[in-house]
Amino acid sequence: QVQLVESGGDLVQPGGSLRLSCTASGRIFGISFMGWYRQAPGKQRELVASITNSGYTNYADSVKDRFTISRDSAKNTVYLQMNSLRPEDTAVYYCNFKRALPWADYWGQGTQVTVSS
Repeated sequence: QVQLVESGGDLVQPGGSLRLSCTASGRIFGISFMGWYRQAPGKQRELVASITNSGYTNYADSVKDRFTISRDSAKNTVYLQMNSLRPEDTAVYYCNFKRALPWADYWGQGTQVTVSS
C-alpha cells in the first residue's frame, strides 16, 4: 500500500501563488506516474499536471505556463507550483500515484484551493 498526504491548499487572491505538496509513504517501488487532479463543485475530476518517473511532464491547456509540476525523489514528494491563480482554479486538488506492474492507483485525501478576492 501507498499513502499520499497532500498539503498547501489555502485561500488566495486572484493573481496569487500557492505550492501544493504530496508526500508518499509505504510501498512506493515501481511508481511510474505522479499527477495532480482537481475537482470543482458540480464538475468532473480533471487531470491538471503529471510527471513520469523519467521526468516527462504534461499539463492541461488551462494551466500551461502558470503551473509547474516537479518531484523530489529523495523525499518521495511531488509538488505543484501554481502561479497567476484565477477564480476558475478553485477546486479540491488530489494527488495521484500509479504503478503499472502490478497495477495500482493511489489517491490522496485532497486539499482545498480557493481563489477569491
